[in-house]
Amino acid sequence: MIQISDITDVRSAEAIVHQHLDRTPLIRSYPMEKELGLPPTRKVWLKDYGWTPVGSYKVYGALNWVARNHERIADRPIAAHSSGNFASGIAFAGKQYGKKVIIVMPENAPKVKFGLTESFGAEIRTYDIATDHKTGVRDRITREISEQENAIQASPYDDPHVIAGHGVGGLEIVEDLRQHGRRLSTFVCQVSGGGLMAGHAIAIADAFPGANIIGVEPDSADDFAQSMRAGERIRIEHPKSICDGLLSYDVGEHNWPILQRHVSNVSVVPDDDTRRGMKWLYHHHGLRCEPSGAIALAALLTGKIDPEGDGDVVVVISGRNVDEAPFRDWISI
Repeated sequence: MIQISDITDVRSAEAIVHQHLDRTPLIRSYPMEKELGLPPTRKVWLKDYGWTPVGSYKVYGALNWVARNHERIADRPIAAHSSGNFASGIAFAGKQYGKKVIIVMPENAPKVKFGLTESFGAEIRTYDIATDHKTGVRDRITREISEQENAIQASPYDDPHVIAGHGVGGLEIVEDLRQHGRRLSTFVCQVSGGGLMAGHAIAIADAFPGANIIGVEPDSADDFAQSMRAGERIRIEHPKSICDGLLSYDVGEHNWPILQRHVSNVSVVPDDDTRRGMKWLYHHHGLRCEPSGAIALAALLTGKIDPEGDGDVVVVISGRNVDEAPFRDWISI
């Protein structure tokens, strides 16, 4: 039976996450307010997860997962596959709780993601992502680590404890907006496996039930958009995009019911628009973001999302882990 996370789970995760992390900032974007032509009564906010010790939001869910499974793990290693950000997130969480972590990562993952993951003491094993849709080698290697090395496997997104941990970031958004006396009309967030959006959607919908919760994904990795149209989870066999963190084959089973309930719309974004979003963030806010981190803002910037309503707009900047050379190439558009 699928366990569906709710606001009680998210609130319960808050003390665990904040034992190890300071809150990430909610930054007002005066330039985006101008770009969108919003009246003075409305504001745009960026929730920037690049401030975490791993440079992305993934550490929130990882910390809650390790804490909730601490006794079950005992002295066994943790095994997980990741494009890179959950790798460093679970490595950080493992270090905090004294657990060995073994990560399966694409051999072409950004060097910064390899470096961060190794800096927290994790062991990395690589695979060829270009052929994984045919060979299934990623899941095979992860499964073999579990079976042969007696490891406990952690999902980067399809787990109720991971979802609840990510939802703590949503609680931070809610608390910051309320502290400023603000209301929320539009919440824009990336969707891949769905753990980030599911956790945030729970917190946002609870506090601001009238807000439009809008998902964003690459146009050549649009399994969630296809799933929403079909009313069931759709798997894409070979997702493609410069957004390396948004290339899951489908949304998770635990995430899907939450996304169906709370997400009102999905925007798909071509990579060139994501590049424009990266360039805009760099020039207007000085943020060097990875493509996956900038895609939600790109959807808003390029007019694919209408921030209707009379309340504020919140956009998630999910991560900043990008190597210098490709970043410079991508923002040369």
